Amino acid sequence: MRALIADMGTQWVELDRRIRAFDAEFAAFLRQNADAQLLSTIPGVGALIASALVAAIGAGETFEHGRDLAAWLGLTPRQATTGGKPKLLGISKRGNRYLRKMVIHGARSALPHVAEYDAPLGRWLKGLLARVPKNVAVVALANKLARIVWAVLRHKEAFTLKGKPPEAIAAA
Repeated sequence: MRALIADMGTQWVELDRRIRAFDAEFAAFLRQNADAQLLSTIPGVGALIASALVAAIGAGETFEHGRDLAAWLGLTPRQATTGGKPKLLGISKRGNRYLRKMVIHGARSALPHVAEYDAPLGRWLKGLLARVPKNVAVVALANKLARIVWAVLRHKEAFTLKGKPPEAIAAA
């Protein structure tokens, strides 16, 4: 039994080493690629998500609008229309499953941080959290982040949360 546990420990250490090597590779890519650097200014987008997005969509020329990228990722609501009355359902879940999952998890990690800011995005998110369940707000934020990704890539400008940081709000 001890030999098996020691062998599993050795495998665990080797996996940790490989993960660190991959993380270093993603960080090196982020330092070398201008588009990935711009994407990393968006809350919830780190080296892994930025490199995956740059690899998948390049500079975003394929998409005419930000909503096209969000739809391609499967982050837009499905619609059912009868008699001219549209009804919005859950997200369509079409497109690249891996990228959609990564953007949603990035939005989940950015949600508390963004909601604290007194900026347009923060105020929108606070209002949304007051109306809908948290997971719905996470997917809506992922949709908005996908649109921001497109705008950042298209206009080649870094994203900023224009507003007061949480420390300034608490001091006021």
